[in-house]
Amino acid sequence: MELDLIKVHGSENSFFILDETILERPLTEAEIMKVTTTLTNRETGLLNGADGILLITNSSQPEAVAKMRVINSDGSEASMCGNGLRTVARYLAEKEQLDYFHVETMHANLLVQKTTEIGNDVATYQVEISPVSFQTSTLPLIGKGETLINQPFKELDSKLLFSAVAVPNPHLISFVDHETMESPLLEEIARFVNGENPYFIDGVNVSFVEVLGKDQIFVKTYERGVGFTNACGTAMSASSLMYVLLKEGSFDQKIQVFNPGGMVQTIVHQDNEDNYWMELIGNATYLQKITLSLSDAQKGDFSNSQLMILNENDAYQEFIKEAQNVLKKN
Repeated sequence: MELDLIKVHGSENSFFILDETILERPLTEAEIMKVTTTLTNRETGLLNGADGILLITNSSQPEAVAKMRVINSDGSEASMCGNGLRTVARYLAEKEQLDYFHVETMHANLLVQKTTEIGNDVATYQVEISPVSFQTSTLPLIGKGETLINQPFKELDSKLLFSAVAVPNPHLISFVDHETMESPLLEEIARFVNGENPYFIDGVNVSFVEVLGKDQIFVKTYERGVGFTNACGTAMSASSLMYVLLKEGSFDQKIQVFNPGGMVQTIVHQDNEDNYWMELIGNATYLQKITLSLSDAQKGDFSNSQLMILNENDAYQEFIKEAQNVLKKN
């Protein structure tokens, strides 16, 4: 059986899109895990690997066009991926000839749409990030009360304040100065809470956030199941929410969120019942299209694969240069 893959990236958070609905048969869970860990390996994988596979399947929800599953590079499954969802939104929009529709994810059907380009010739999509929960039981986080919002977590650091939020992926967020952002502290904390520890039994995404200016932040994330990534969409969304709640940000206004992979925009919303949701706006860039057999994908033999190189990343790299110039001015 042949697999048709598209290597994509959102803010240089890279994935292989695999549309299971066009295969001869659905993949087994064992096949999904083997294909993912083989293809995405950063040393031996296909095209220098990736952060995971975005598996498109049929949806059981009438309002959703399809379902997206997010399989991390280590074979674990994430409940959501905002950067990945943008690329899946583009794939489905072009496949189904739609500009505005819902995609089923593990915990919610999320609204996605094509939107104004964030950079010249940069395909751009806007996706909903929800639901939001501050209950520590939803992360889960043990031993820190019902919520943890801008509070000390002395077992991790004696000076920093932390907030825990699920969107729905679990996130631990701390606002830091530039010196702390550049220090090894983020990796030290992230490795602890993603190893054997008494607090986050399932691990957690950890982000440091630096406020650059009014409605401008920089986010660096260590992603559960992946490690350091150029960007994490749900982390940037969760960080934007905490920026609005803790740092005098504004609801319903665009926030520029810079990251090691470029820049996205977010909008934080609140309804009359104090429910929150975010919109994540950014690139959905195609890199290569690949065809190879399931057998070869499982074995890691890419010698017979067919490859088509696309020319979209040059425009994104120009966009990154512009974003970096903005960062240098801050």
